[in-house]
Amino acid sequence: MTDRHLWSYKDIAAHIRVQPDTVRSYRKHGLLPPPDHVEGGKPYWYADTIRAWVASRPGNRGRKGD
Repeated sequence: MTDRHLWSYKDIAAHIRVQPDTVRSYRKHGLLPPPDHVEGGKPYWYADTIRAWVASRPGNRGRKGD
């Protein structure tokens, strides 16, 4: 089953236990996948996109989130 909920910077930050500004920095430096959706100039990602990104991150130390 796919999770098509859209996540904001805040949602991603909560998932990987960092501050939203850290997630913004990841995007600025090309470390975050491209957004799946942009609304009102704000980027959003599908939960599955972020979970796959987290799983593939070097040094994720098995962190799976909630």
